[in-house]
Amino acid sequence: MKIEIWSDIMCPFCYIGKRNFENALGQFADTEKLEIEWKSFQLRPDLVTNPTKSLNQELAESKGWSLEYTQQMSEHVTQMAADSGIAFNLNQAVMANTVKGHQLLHFAKEHGKQNQAKELLFKAYFTDGKNVDEPSILMEIAKSLELNTEELTKIFADGTYLNDIERDIYEASQIGVRGVPFFVFDQKYAISGAQASSAFLQTLQTSFSNWQKTHSKSQLEVSEGDSCAVDGTC
Repeated sequence: MKIEIWSDIMCPFCYIGKRNFENALGQFADTEKLEIEWKSFQLRPDLVTNPTKSLNQELAESKGWSLEYTQQMSEHVTQMAADSGIAFNLNQAVMANTVKGHQLLHFAKEHGKQNQAKELLFKAYFTDGKNVDEPSILMEIAKSLELNTEELTKIFADGTYLNDIERDIYEASQIGVRGVPFFVFDQKYAISGAQASSAFLQTLQTSFSNWQKTHSKSQLEVSEGDSCAVDGTC
């Protein structure tokens, strides 16, 4: 059964949602029958990366919030992450355009390592305070996954996968995605946002049960007549 997940690397709730979803997978008996695909989404496609500007400063300016309120929001999200077992260091986060990160994700998908790449990109952004728009950082991630860094350099230079990224974003608009993360189960059920693991588990069980009914081999009802057997006997 296929599960598609739209998310952006700079979205804190996407990281929290990923961890809560994985906690649900840990309680699900048929994970080997699941196909999980991460779909690209950009919250701020026009963002110009500026490593000198803090996350709180950028958020305050872009949303018209006070720095005090922005810091309170950051602390709240950091606690949410901690409750899900993730260490956020938002004071160190670098506001960065994520298009190159999404290119890396599509590249990793071609080699069956998309989920690992997604985790490392989230960790780089939210925990390690790394600039995920910096090619050298992305090369480090690719190298740790044993992906070809020379090929990745060419991908960035040639704009490879940019059409795939746009296609993912277009698909999101077609199915009514208004925010991320957005999880779609078997193209029939959806979860929006970083919901609790129990919500993911319930949707997993429901969607998988219905998927099994649809894809199980049914016993044919045969009306017998004159025929030749497979051994040639007629």
